[in-house]
Amino acid sequence: MQDLKGFLDEKVEEYNQPGFITYDPISIPHLFKKRQDIEIAGFFASILAWGQRKTIISKCLELFRLMDNAPHDFLLNHQEKDLKPFLRFKHRTFNDIDTLYFIHFFAWFYRQHDSLEEAFLIGQNHSIDGMESMLKAFHEFFFSLPDAPSRTRKHIATPARKSACKRMNMFLRWMVRQDDKGVDFGIWKGIQPAQLICPCDLHVDRVARKLGLITRKQTDWQTAIELTERLREMDPNDPVKYDFALFGLGVEEKF
Repeated sequence: MQDLKGFLDEKVEEYNQPGFITYDPISIPHLFKKRQDIEIAGFFASILAWGQRKTIISKCLELFRLMDNAPHDFLLNHQEKDLKPFLRFKHRTFNDIDTLYFIHFFAWFYRQHDSLEEAFLIGQNHSIDGMESMLKAFHEFFFSLPDAPSRTRKHIATPARKSACKRMNMFLRWMVRQDDKGVDFGIWKGIQPAQLICPCDLHVDRVARKLGLITRKQTDWQTAIELTERLREMDPNDPVKYDFALFGLGVEEKF
């Protein structure tokens, strides 16, 4: 384990650098300075993180052009006629119905709250294993509006469906983790980095299995928990920093 920790620590240092940003969906929230814009851009970028990174970034740029590159202001002040261009927005199975509900929810939410973090703290119990309850509660809250389309529920993962919740965990890493590298934002303080769960995308999953960090055959919520528990053995306070190492090994080095 010590040898593996040393190896992965080196890879974290190598990939947790500003150069990582340009070709990753995290580049989208990095276009903004305002806290709410970062949250909104990060949320959309993580949810749309499906397929080739180049395409994901292109679709996100298209979406925020429709919001005049000022998402928080657009959500608070748009008129119904301003929503018409979004009827043409689509990325894979994320279509206009989904886009318009996301806009509707965020417009409703930000008229009452200052930060999206408040929506995630609904299920917070401050335990090291509190992320499951936070994600379940957030999912129910997000779809609590009367006109929530049933088809849109598939785009927000929840442990209640045994999902590994890759995109949600990635978004939370962006918002919660804080260091001096300039990649993750660390603008949320109510959730501790120790509570984060490692995003299990294809690359992370494959590399983690090769390194013996995952033994479960399927990839689900319990797999994400298993991986994170192994990573906590190497760094109990910031286990998800190893996402950089596992992802970088999978994508850049074809490990």
